Amino acid sequence: MKIRKAVITAAAPQQRTLPLQTLIGPDGSPKSVLAILVEEAVSAGIEEVGVVVFPGDGEAYQRVAGLHGRRLTFLPQPEPRGYAHALYCAREFTAGEPFLQLVGDHLYVHRGGRNCAQRLVETASAEECSVSAVKATREGLLPHFGAVGGQVVHGRPDLYRIQTVLEKPTPTEAEQHLVVPGLRAGHYLCFFGMHVFTPRLMALLAARFENGGPPPASLSEVLQELAAAEKYLALEQDGSRFDLGSRYGLWLAQLALAMSGKDRDYLLSQLVSWLAESAMESPAR
Repeated sequence: MKIRKAVITAAAPQQRTLPLQTLIGPDGSPKSVLAILVEEAVSAGIEEVGVVVFPGDGEAYQRVAGLHGRRLTFLPQPEPRGYAHALYCAREFTAGEPFLQLVGDHLYVHRGGRNCAQRLVETASAEECSVSAVKATREGLLPHFGAVGGQVVHGRPDLYRIQTVLEKPTPTEAEQHLVVPGLRAGHYLCFFGMHVFTPRLMALLAARFENGGPPPASLSEVLQELAAAEKYLALEQDGSRFDLGSRYGLWLAQLALAMSGKDRDYLLSQLVSWLAESAMESPAR
């Protein structure tokens, strides 16, 4: 299965400005969040990137797109109707092809070797099916994520056949429906903000938005249908995801990028120096 297109969703009201923010990448150079996301996709073999934007935002995004700006196509979402509808706005761009999907308000930091998108695309290509990246996440964070339950694929302890998808489940719901063998107690497989989808997803979305069906309450609702319709896997990532819209999200993402790059030693020395100065300035207790 050849995956040559990617879709980045960035039209939500609380999400629109985040891809425009400038951070220092692992190579030490300043670049926008959008440019970092596009580079992640291109490193996985992606040739074309569709960015779902609020109408009129395309020009600002193009200005900060970086070296790969020529690969971008901007896809307006006329009104804020949710994540599932944002993906549906990319139906003509994907044109019946499988595609990598990333969210514009998250950054992904890997720990050596292949990056998160590379691992995901390679797995989806080899398995010839939809694959969602997931991360083992403690139950206290369930209100922030969709989550999946399923069975380990034989011989692949990091790969799961998805059986159940729930959007922001309660701990009780997760304990009843999402327990996965091998995970630590109180931890569940939550979405990482990165997926590869087959064309079947767009068909399921069309049934909701074109043919008079009820609009989905969340993308997770449609992904549950996908799991029932065809083989759908979850790949556990060993990297980290950073929600840029959360409290200190941009700062934490910047710190992680710097710690994974060429300026790691310099950053550590500066942090140690600052902590030592702060300790000396603190009043005696």
